[in-house]
Amino acid sequence: MGSSSLLPATSASAYSIGVFLFALCFLFHLPNATAGVTRHYQFDINLKNVTRLCQTKSIVTVNGQFPGPPIFAREGDRVVVKVVNHVQNNITIHWHGIRQLRSGWSDGPAYVTQCPIQTGQSYTYNFTITGQRGTLFWHAHISWLRATLYGPIIILPKPNVPYPFAKPYKEVPMIFGEWFKADTEAIINQALQTGGGPNVSDAYTINGLPGPLYNCSAKDTFKLKVKPGKTYLLRLVNAALNDELFFSIANHTLTVVDADAVYVKPFETDTILITPGQTTNVLLKAKPYYPKASFVMAARPYVTGQGTFDNSTTTGILEYISPSSIKSTSKLPIFGATLPPLNDTSAATNFTLKFRSLANKQYPANVPKNVDKRFFFTVGLGTNPCPKNHTCQGPNGSMFSASVNNVSFALTTIALLQAHFTGQSNRVYSPYFPYFPIHPFDYTGNNTINNTNVISNTTNLVVLPFGTSVELIMQDTSILGAESHPLHLHGYNFFVLGQGFGNYDPINDPAKFNLVDPVERNTVGVPSGGWVAIRFRADNPGVWFMHCHLEIHTSWGLKMAWLVLDGKLPNQKLPPPPSDLPKC
Repeated sequence: MGSSSLLPATSASAYSIGVFLFALCFLFHLPNATAGVTRHYQFDINLKNVTRLCQTKSIVTVNGQFPGPPIFAREGDRVVVKVVNHVQNNITIHWHGIRQLRSGWSDGPAYVTQCPIQTGQSYTYNFTITGQRGTLFWHAHISWLRATLYGPIIILPKPNVPYPFAKPYKEVPMIFGEWFKADTEAIINQALQTGGGPNVSDAYTINGLPGPLYNCSAKDTFKLKVKPGKTYLLRLVNAALNDELFFSIANHTLTVVDADAVYVKPFETDTILITPGQTTNVLLKAKPYYPKASFVMAARPYVTGQGTFDNSTTTGILEYISPSSIKSTSKLPIFGATLPPLNDTSAATNFTLKFRSLANKQYPANVPKNVDKRFFFTVGLGTNPCPKNHTCQGPNGSMFSASVNNVSFALTTIALLQAHFTGQSNRVYSPYFPYFPIHPFDYTGNNTINNTNVISNTTNLVVLPFGTSVELIMQDTSILGAESHPLHLHGYNFFVLGQGFGNYDPINDPAKFNLVDPVERNTVGVPSGGWVAIRFRADNPGVWFMHCHLEIHTSWGLKMAWLVLDGKLPNQKLPPPPSDLPKC
């Protein structure tokens, strides 16, 4: 085999034991044929009582597991997942980062590519993994249900194709999340009703476990057991709702080898920054000897906004398996991890700028050299007036809003892709999303504008002919304070050409773009008080959501969609919808 055992070496988590058993079954049945195979899964959406932080609550799960079960596949495999909804909530599942080439009906965002799966109904997602290998993840894509509905997608290379780095001894999924004592649906409903900021989470988690720094959580600690001298591949996923995270392991250096299921030029680092929606594969080289100590693995937020946030730290423990010749009777010392300050934008930027594509013959970086259409999107927060006879808790008695080019995107009650495919777009959406800000201003200056109101709450799409080469500049604004925004594009990877602080300079900044080996991602952080430039080729027909992966910003309207038209050839057209596509 060209890849290592998928054994998540831990003894502290029922989730990890589930991954272990699933991995064993998967590995025993892994075919050696060069052609892709079809892998079938069933996701039963049901309620499960889970206890964290001294409190038991009923949460929405897949198959009663939290976090949810992993999807295992090889590059080139077809994945078929039947989702059956047994709860009262409407449900959709998004396969985050999967290209979904000509399978847009399976992308999953509610009211964009499908109507939700209602209680007692089912829907079968069907897609092929093309040109991707590494780690992605799946999660609910309706309201805030992804707080507990998420799990990893582990994509191995094709049979007999090795990793472009030394084969690791074992592989370990590590998913960061947020735990709320309260019902997250109640939290977002209250925030949208009052116009104020939402209540924040009560803990961060690693594989669903908060760790010993939280009340009643010593037993709920993720433990990674390693052998001296062995190399482990950690598959990191940030599934948190609203927080970018710094991550570090005490007294250990990590080597980054993959981002968003794309190999990168390896580089060493003491600290990882990972935004919601991003995945990062890193190599952990265990010490060559038994250290007679354990080591803290810690994650806490990187904070740029002015609102309240969960100022806590989740921890796990890296434990070395002692040789049989050593009998330890005393408690081992534990070394603490060092993380950057919460607002360390310099550390965040220095880490982000290290990413480069392999850009070699086997894994080329096919950056569009010529640009057909250029776009400039402002992204940031604003306000809407408080309705009459209503008390609002946003800035100066208003309601928080968020927008792209000052347009707060409003989802309809009909799926956009369905409306497009059936020719009913006139009453559902407009094809006139602004390519540039309607009213340009000093985007990152102090007190930039007196009026913070978002101009419109509409459903406008950008329409792209098939094959269009797109360059997009995304510019943060300081209308309500500068803030980092992790933007995720569905259905595509894009190349990150460059980034900077302040206002984008269209005359001088393009000369600094990396067109040789830029990193290829599906989620990128727009720097706080800055900009980022990306390019992609519109080679996948359908309607593709793009939104901030801070869930509260998406709820407030920081989202939009691209409509990519069919091409001329049969393999450039979107097939008809499946017969079991849910109806609104």
